[in-house]
Amino acid sequence: MNTFTAFSSLGVSADALFEWHRRPGAFERLTPPWAPVRLEQFEGIAEGDRAVLRVGPPPLTLQWVAEHHDVVEGRQFCDRQVQGPFSHWDHTHRFEPDADDTERATLTDRVEYELPGGALGQRAAPWLEAELRRQFAYRHRITRRDLSLHQRCPPDAQSLTIAVSGTSGLVGSNLVPFLTTGGHTVKRLTRSGPTGADEILWDPRTDRVETDKLEGVDAVVHLAGENVFGRWTPAKKQRIYSSRADGTRLLAEALAGLDDPPEVLVSSSAVGYYGDHGPDRITEGSAPRNAGFLGEVCEAWEAAPEPAAAAGIRTVQMRTGIVLTPAGGALRLMLPAFWLGLGGRVGRRHQYFPWITLDDVLGGIYHALRTDALEGPVNLTAPSPVTMEAYTNTLADVLRRPAFLNVPSSVVRTVGGEMADEMLLTSARVVPERLQETGYDFGFSALEDGLRHVLGRTDA
Repeated sequence: MNTFTAFSSLGVSADALFEWHRRPGAFERLTPPWAPVRLEQFEGIAEGDRAVLRVGPPPLTLQWVAEHHDVVEGRQFCDRQVQGPFSHWDHTHRFEPDADDTERATLTDRVEYELPGGALGQRAAPWLEAELRRQFAYRHRITRRDLSLHQRCPPDAQSLTIAVSGTSGLVGSNLVPFLTTGGHTVKRLTRSGPTGADEILWDPRTDRVETDKLEGVDAVVHLAGENVFGRWTPAKKQRIYSSRADGTRLLAEALAGLDDPPEVLVSSSAVGYYGDHGPDRITEGSAPRNAGFLGEVCEAWEAAPEPAAAAGIRTVQMRTGIVLTPAGGALRLMLPAFWLGLGGRVGRRHQYFPWITLDDVLGGIYHALRTDALEGPVNLTAPSPVTMEAYTNTLADVLRRPAFLNVPSSVVRTVGGEMADEMLLTSARVVPERLQETGYDFGFSALEDGLRHVLGRTDA
């Protein structure tokens, strides 16, 4: 039998830790973005509750069924495998108050496991031990960070009811569990019916909104929009524009007409608003420059919430940079080539790359929800933008791979057309001035730290 243990001292009570793990979304928050794991069913962490997972890359996925046992309220819960890839797996989650300060607790994860295949299977134990160290280091960082962000709200701040659109997208699918583990109620804005108790119909195609279900909602986060990746045909560009400008305006008009409207609307935008500024530093007060189609989209996108603002709803437009996570977006597209040692710079050496980790995107949105001083455009990027050359070299160093197959701008433009010209070859040295002024504490300000976090390449 093999045993793995990881522990961390956290600045919250044992009861707060237990409660965070019990809430919907905890499993999703704790699953590393590089791990091929999908949750199919989760009943809770009470005695006898089960979780059903799919593990492994398609089409080689296996079902893993775990059952919870030895639950001690506020102190521990355990889960054992009843079906899955191991001969034995039993995981204890323990929350122990510190002797000198009961408002601080130690989180301990202890796993007893046995690999299948006898002596042959045991040869994989060193690899699995390293992967467990990697995964649990990530899990403990996420637990500490999420609890810290939620604790920064005023002590008397109530839990919110928050309507969120785009919940199947990269950001939305991660924002929902972040909010629910913080004790908030999420209602999903969906474009197809019939809707359930926690869903609200919002369909720009038919101009239909279930306004009665929006009554009394405390906040709205609007993330929906057509995926901008891919060749920009006239039809694709129309969908990109309409999904943002028309869809946002429909929602804003519905919110403006409510008898009990939300306090705040946080709506997506993008750093594409600014266009190519070369090496110049860009803040929220910078004017667009040669912004092209994306700039046109962002301008209309940011004007669309005006009906909500005119009705007295605080509106925030989050101008988001390039989101770093292996679960999707630009980093996911780059990783295969870099893992094979075939990575390299895309475009010009000195063009700026306005990056941000997915976890700071979630934290920045939550900060906007909770900060009354934030209104209007807000740059959602890390405070230290880097050049494309620095990004490429840092990613290669983190992965311990060479990076010498640089792709010239002319080739990128030929292959990707207008989309590549505006998204991959534009230099935007964007800084989050408004977030910093209002006290947002970035989890990952340096690129290397951010990449190591999302890729699990930190020291355990």
